[in-house]
Amino acid sequence: MASTSDFRNGLCIEFNGQLFSIVQFQHVKPGKGPAFVRTKLKNVKTGKVIDNTFSAGVKVNTVRIERRPHQYLYQDDMGYNFMHTETFEQVVIEETMISNPGLLKEGMVLEINFHAETETPLTVDMPEKVTLEVTYAEPSEKGNTASSTALKPVTVETGAQIMVPLFINEGDIIKVDTSNNAYVERVKK
Repeated sequence: MASTSDFRNGLCIEFNGQLFSIVQFQHVKPGKGPAFVRTKLKNVKTGKVIDNTFSAGVKVNTVRIERRPHQYLYQDDMGYNFMHTETFEQVVIEETMISNPGLLKEGMVLEINFHAETETPLTVDMPEKVTLEVTYAEPSEKGNTASSTALKPVTVETGAQIMVPLFINEGDIIKVDTSNNAYVERVKK
């Protein structure tokens, strides 16, 4: 249990039966009336941010969340299989917990957030950018660059389709932003 005086950015609390992380907080002492704490809370599972006001001194349940490095192994009918990089314990994660499963590559190391008391996985944090090889690309036609932002679809080694500039060819290695599946740059071999 903690009170509003213990609030800090990143503190994870249980609120309305769900887990939230404090993104921002502000203690307010108005001229009239009792003090309160204005907060922005981010839902740990869905990522949705809400505003909430707590009366000063209110008790809340804190939750300890641990980030553990795991290596992606493979996908089967049970879900996505990961292995802890130090203890070699394996865990199966369902697709809804992963923000962009189409960009997962075997051997990739990710951070998985666990509820420390119950040992249940909560979310999988994808790296900001991933490097992938282009396995299929349509040949670009000469003169097909009427606009400076001409793009074509390619397939990368994970099977995902990414829109890239026309100069990208099969066999090229590219960086992809995992938040929006956007092409970032071509990587030199």
